[in-house]
Amino acid sequence: MFRPSHGGIILTAEVSEAAEVILRKREERRLLAGHLWVYANEVDTARTPLSALSPGQKVSILSHQGRWLGYGYANPHSLICARIVSRDRSHPFDASLITHRFNVALGLRDRLYDRPFYRLIYGESDGLPGLIVDRYGDLAVVQISTAGMESCRDDVLLALEKSLRPKGVLLRCDNEIRRLEGLDLYVDSVGEVPDTVELVEHDTRFAVTPRGGQKTGWFFDQRDNRALMLPLWQGRRVLDVCSYAGAWGVQAARHGAASALCLDSSPPALDQVLVNAELNGVGAAVEALRADAFQGLKDLRAGQREFDVVVLDPPAFIKRKKDYRSGCEAYQRLNRLALQVLSRDGLLVTCSCSYHLERGAFLEIVHKAARHIDRNLQVLAEGGQAMDHPFLPAMPETRYLKCLLLRVLPRG
Repeated sequence: MFRPSHGGIILTAEVSEAAEVILRKREERRLLAGHLWVYANEVDTARTPLSALSPGQKVSILSHQGRWLGYGYANPHSLICARIVSRDRSHPFDASLITHRFNVALGLRDRLYDRPFYRLIYGESDGLPGLIVDRYGDLAVVQISTAGMESCRDDVLLALEKSLRPKGVLLRCDNEIRRLEGLDLYVDSVGEVPDTVELVEHDTRFAVTPRGGQKTGWFFDQRDNRALMLPLWQGRRVLDVCSYAGAWGVQAARHGAASALCLDSSPPALDQVLVNAELNGVGAAVEALRADAFQGLKDLRAGQREFDVVVLDPPAFIKRKKDYRSGCEAYQRLNRLALQVLSRDGLLVTCSCSYHLERGAFLEIVHKAARHIDRNLQVLAEGGQAMDHPFLPAMPETRYLKCLLLRVLPRG
């Protein structure tokens, strides 16, 4: 089924034989500690002219003194000019290694989950930088974000065939980050790829649209945080802000919430909310509201709407370091608006997927938002990304999701 084909994809250069990337003096310490990225300013360009490398070219990475550090791939046009894939000299970066990485990743997910719905490959954390694979039963959705992994697309498909034998593969290689690697954006498919697939999270069914939805169609990373809330929905009036397909709101209704209002700016997402509510027999308890998150919260307050639980699960407000100040202001404003529609003794679930925002700083932002309107908070729980999104101790870049469950203390 997985015939070698690039479906009209144009790579920026042909991949040549492994070359050497030699670092400047004392630049290997971070890599020896376990990090996988080599930055352009860390390379000894007198010995390794970056212009001599091709995007996606397989390389060996060496210290200034000649110590071998790992196999990987390069892209001279990117700030991250090389990424390590293997630290074992007997296992070069090839099709066999990619298949091995898939088998190891699948072994972990088989231990963690009894249903075939999860992130199978999480980039660097699973030893395959630049690659994301999400599994929806017999469908695998693939995201490739680097030239090195794009050059191995056929090997990735063969590894999927050997490890999962899915009926279809959808390649959602349309993330803007690819442009930084000099890659075209595209969506491609192999085998049977339905427009809609169904998954089960905990005991709630969801129909999702991987081809046209956000990212790969679902956000598996919030699975454990949503599980934490399952016993807390009963009888509550719930507001799910940036709801997408209703992962929080529909599960709340499924677990006894009195009502769940799902607020999102995307009409297709809200259509899917209503589909998922009906799928679980809670259509009467779920309402969809199309609105910008900030304006929608203002309008709800103006209309004197009040909720017992508010969930904030927005997109990243800080995508680059230069966005830090404006992003922090956006998080504070959003949380302040949410607190203003919370009932006495209400619960706030607030999230950030901005890697550049540290966990402590996020908590401080939420605290300031509460104090701005003379409210006090208790932290009941802190969460992060689910276990199918493991992070590497040496790579803080692999740990991004923050989730806080807070109680708003009654005044007095």
